[in-house]
Amino acid sequence: MLFTKDKSFYKNLFLLALPIALQNFVTFSVNLADSVMVGSLGDAAVGGMYMGNQIQTLLQVFSGGIEGAILILAAQYWGKRDTASIRKIVGIGIKFSLAVGALLTVICAIIPKTVISLFTNDGAAIKTGAEYLGIVCFSYIFFCITQSLIAAMRSVEIARIGLYVSLCSLVTNVGLNYLLIYGKLGFPELGVKGAAIATLAARMLETAIIAFYVFVHDKRLNLRIKDIRGMDKALLRDFIKYGSPIIAGQLVWATNMLANSAIMGRQTEEGVVAAMSIAGTVNNLAYVVMNGMSGAVGIITGKTIGAGLEEKMREYAKTVQIIFISLGVLTGLTVFLIKDPFISMYGVSAAAVAEARKYINVLSVTLIGTCYQAACLFGLVKSGGDISFVFKNDFIFVFFVVLPSALIATSLGAPAWVVFACLKCDQILKCFVAVVKINRYNWMKNLTR
Repeated sequence: MLFTKDKSFYKNLFLLALPIALQNFVTFSVNLADSVMVGSLGDAAVGGMYMGNQIQTLLQVFSGGIEGAILILAAQYWGKRDTASIRKIVGIGIKFSLAVGALLTVICAIIPKTVISLFTNDGAAIKTGAEYLGIVCFSYIFFCITQSLIAAMRSVEIARIGLYVSLCSLVTNVGLNYLLIYGKLGFPELGVKGAAIATLAARMLETAIIAFYVFVHDKRLNLRIKDIRGMDKALLRDFIKYGSPIIAGQLVWATNMLANSAIMGRQTEEGVVAAMSIAGTVNNLAYVVMNGMSGAVGIITGKTIGAGLEEKMREYAKTVQIIFISLGVLTGLTVFLIKDPFISMYGVSAAAVAEARKYINVLSVTLIGTCYQAACLFGLVKSGGDISFVFKNDFIFVFFVVLPSALIATSLGAPAWVVFACLKCDQILKCFVAVVKINRYNWMKNLTR
């Protein structure tokens, strides 16, 4: 049976995936607004802000590991309706997330130019990137708090609040961008600095809204400040045991992302950095939908296994694979068709436009694989309890396939789009591993005490 007959699966998948996907899209739209509105300032501004956002990407990937640990553990406890343990898990996760956010804030506030120069040797991009990073880094702590609290709500199947928070953030960010980037209504014209200030203000508002909802309004989880201050040693050991492979896997992925930027940032073709910014935005736009659905699958998987319904989970796994390979084909085709209208939104050079087209053509193929393997490996394998497998798989592909192939292509003088294709090749290759792993069903493990 390829499709489960359990109608509640489709209902829960839709009700969870829609608000998560919409929230991801709105969050993405905040970055898109920055990118497009700064895009009118030229290649240097676009490239500088893109490089400045690499640390935000690093933070998102690392905090995503902590959020993943919260979700995977908490969703299984939610299957047992053990909210007391969930509150303790959330408190542990917030502490770890805040430590990372504080560390990156200090580094980027003190040496922003040094940080940007790790990714590019373009002097203009380094200058504008450092201006942006030196301000936006103060939003990192607020981002960490917000994402941890949203993960807490998702674990108990409250996904809509994340969407509402992100909508408020989008409106705030776009409005302040208009005022501060271009100097409207009497405000100073600050360019990329204005975009950074707008992002900081939006992140602060996000935190205020989600904190009010979680600590004052919500009655399902009933989280309180004392839950964050406290520490359950047994659950801390579980968080470290099961969370470490997730966080390590995210660090591998962060290393891959940063190395991608460094390798592409040193390509000799004109317009590469600006084109990477545009292609990266397209990739993120495509990813928000599949990420929302995979997050929903992860919650359903954790809850189902936590409740001991493994036969039901086998049905769901077959259905999930069909859904995501179909979604991948649709996503790849859509990206290919919209590339020219999307690129036209940016006021970049003709060289950057030509490069961006090549990169997006590559993405239209690799996103098919991304949709299937990334969503299934997280939504099924990792959320199902076999956490270390995904880490090992990512480690092997990143350090033994992706980065070596890209460096070899660069040393042989291959065109930048070929190097870009090498950096994305694992998205297809991992599918062969994923289909075997998923259909062996040896990833279903109950992690609750």
